[in-house]
Amino acid sequence: MTSDHGPSVKDDDVYEALREDGASKEKAARIANAHANDRQNPGQKGGSASAYEAWTKEELYERAQELEIDGRSDMSKDDLIDALRKG
Repeated sequence: MTSDHGPSVKDDDVYEALREDGASKEKAARIANAHANDRQNPGQKGGSASAYEAWTKEELYERAQELEIDGRSDMSKDDLIDALRKG
């Protein structure tokens, strides 16, 4: 039986199902609200970042530097891509 969870929850059915599955109130509300929003699709995977192959070597190096990947200064573009994918 679905109840009204107040104005902060936009999809009570989704909220209730998530709570029954063990989600916290905050997480259930966040997902329920995203589900109710036509511009969002919380079930869809993926982002809009381009593949590493489309990055320049300099961009790859800078990202490797941010992640503190050792040996990055001696790596080729392919080596940088492999290291970034391994994380």
